[in-house]
This record gives sequence, C-alpha cells and structure tokens, in this order.
Amino acid sequence: MSENKFAVFGNDLYTGKRSIDFVGKLRTWLLISVALLVIVGAGLAIRGLNLGIEFTGGSDFRVPGVTNTSGYVDKARGVVSRVGSVSEANVTLIGSDTVRVETERFDDRRAQDVSAGLAKAFSVPDADVSASIVGPSWGASVSQKALQAIVWFLALVSILLGVYFRTWKMAFAALVALFHDIFITVGVYALTGFEVTPASTIGFLTILGYSLYDTVVVFDKVRENTTEASSNGRRSYSQAANLAVNQTLVRSINTSVVALLPVGAILVMGFTVIGPGTLLDLSLALFVGIAVGTYSSIFIATPLLAWLREREPAMKDLAKRAARYQERAAIAAGARADSEGAAQAVPVQVFGSGGANAMSTGPADSGVVSGARSGSTSVVDLGDAQGYTATGRPLHPSLREGNRGPRNQPKKRPRSQR
Repeated sequence: MSENKFAVFGNDLYTGKRSIDFVGKLRTWLLISVALLVIVGAGLAIRGLNLGIEFTGGSDFRVPGVTNTSGYVDKARGVVSRVGSVSEANVTLIGSDTVRVETERFDDRRAQDVSAGLAKAFSVPDADVSASIVGPSWGASVSQKALQAIVWFLALVSILLGVYFRTWKMAFAALVALFHDIFITVGVYALTGFEVTPASTIGFLTILGYSLYDTVVVFDKVRENTTEASSNGRRSYSQAANLAVNQTLVRSINTSVVALLPVGAILVMGFTVIGPGTLLDLSLALFVGIAVGTYSSIFIATPLLAWLREREPAMKDLAKRAARYQERAAIAAGARADSEGAAQAVPVQVFGSGGANAMSTGPADSGVVSGARSGSTSVVDLGDAQGYTATGRPLHPSLREGNRGPRNQPKKRPRSQR
C-alpha cells in the first residue's frame, strides 16, 4: 500500500467512512489471547525461568582477550569440573573475545583456583580474569524489591485511572491488558530460555508503562466519543468505542513501529555481535512487550471495556436510542433517494385525434394527462376532438383540440389587426 493510499485509509477510518469491527469480535480476540497465555503458561510450568546469577547467587568469571574461541564452552566447563568440582556451568560469549562462566558459589580459595585454570586454558594473563561472588541474599533482595515496585506501580495506576476516567471499569480493563502483556513477555523468556537478569526486570517495568500509555490514549478517545454519543443518542456505547479504536489505529501502529525499529536493531546486534549482556536482556523484553502491548490496547482493553459498560442500564437505554435514530436516518435517506429519482424526467409519447404522434418529456404522473406507462416511455392518450379520452373521462382543458399549448396562452391576432 502506497503512502497516499495508507493516508486515505487512515482518514477513512477516522471519519467513519470505513470501519473495522474490533469491539464486536471480542470473543475472537479473547480466544487468540487465551491460546497465547496457555502456550506461555505451559512454558513457565514445564521449563521455568532461567534466573540469572543475580537472583540465585553464585560465582561469575570473565575471561577477556580470548584469541581462539573455538570450543570455548568445553574448555571452560572442563576447568570448572576439574578444579572446582562442579559438573554444571553456564558458559556464554560476550562480544567476540570475552568468555563468561557462571557457576554455583565458590569460596575464595576455589574461586582463585578456577580463575587460574581459566587463564591457562584460554592463554591469557591471570590478572586479566575477573571473578565476582554474588550471595543468594542479594538476589532475594533484588527479587523482593522488584516485586514491591510492580505492586506499588499497579496500585497507583489503578487509582489514577479510576480518578481520571471516573469509572473503575476503565481501570479494570487497562489492568487486564497490562497483566496480559507482562505474562506473555515473561512466558517468552521461559520458552526461549533467555536468562532473567536485573536488566530484564527493568524491561518488564518499562513495558508496563508503555502498554498503559497506549491504552490511555485509546481510552481518552473512547471517553470523548461516548460522551458525545450519550448527549445526542446517535451511537451506542459499543459503536462509539469502536469508532475511537479505528480513529487511533493508525497512530498506534505508527508509534509502535517507530519504537520497535531501534529496539529491534539492538536485539539483532545483541544476537549477532555483542552477545549476552544488559543490552540483549533489555531489548528482548522491550521488543516483545511493545508488540504485545499494542495488540492488547486495540484488541483487548477497549472491547472488554465496551462489554462491561453495555451491561449498565444507562448504556442499554443509549443503545435503544441509537437504534431508533439510525432507523429514522435510514428511512429518511431512502425517502430522499426516492424523491430524487421521481423528479427525473421520463420520455412521454402523446397521441390524439390529430393523427400524428409526437414525443415529449415531462413527469408522467402530473395529473394533467391520462394514459399508461410502457417501459421507460409514458404513452398518453390526448383524446378525440370532443375532448374525451378513450376511457370516457373529460380531458384537461389545456389538452383539448385547438388548445394544445399551455393554459392562458394568448391567441395570435390577424395580421390586419396588429
């Protein structure tokens, strides 16, 4: 679709010339979301989250300046198994020449032995290998603080939305969309096996804000349209809400695409060049969260809100008023079309005692002539010389023999009297 066509399409959505039924297909969107939630829920239940060393505690070794990275995983795990007496280790490559090794927590003596073993295996100086030990209490503290931040965030957002929109149902619909976004994003981490780090937690909190931002923009337009609909009674609540989603659709897509492009670039660079690290952890959470947040704002939050509000007695009355108004508008439009069609001239064929037929145009049912319509041509009997039609009814004075012209037409005077 060209730029011009896309602009026309967006304008048609805004004016209501075109409309996509988002609100009316709530069941379809919910089925899609439920399927996604079941898939990611299964990933969380079966595989679980791959928590980083910051949450579980352990030892972290980094070997920079590795010139030969072939077989780096087997080399690192061999050192950890032989020196540290540990069979499992998480080995990753950061960038192009730094090997990262994560193990269970070692005491200081064993940590020094593992560092020396890694330096020898990768042919780097012992001083270049860094080792850090993270206790489980620090990881538990990070998890607790992150959970508290999320709880406070949701509580304050609920109060703010309830006060701003003056209804708890908008706050409830927004929070449902929010839970939908965060659950799917966390589930993607479980399915892909990505490590959950403090950077990932920051990404989760960021997408909460982004999802709410997009939802609030749509809800603001919903409130504007539904307030107008309640005052004039021309649309039901669902119709006004659906118009609001259509009006903000292009804006939501454009905003999401602009946000996803740089995040996607960072994600690709993290996979191909940079390797595991803060940027990759943060970009994955942001990419998934922004994409899912755009979906939930359009397909979940507003349709769910309309479903909740349509159960109210006032909204039921509004739906009846809107139905009556739209019915009257349809009848008026049909009558207007009929009147415009009747005003168009049709060919009229006239004949009478003069013998020769003549063709004229004019309204067939003017009340002046009598006869029958045949196809698109009206055939009219002008009667005999005595001024009567074939059916025996008197002919209009203006159409009698000797007075074929319009009524009150002045007679021509003889040339001698002029």
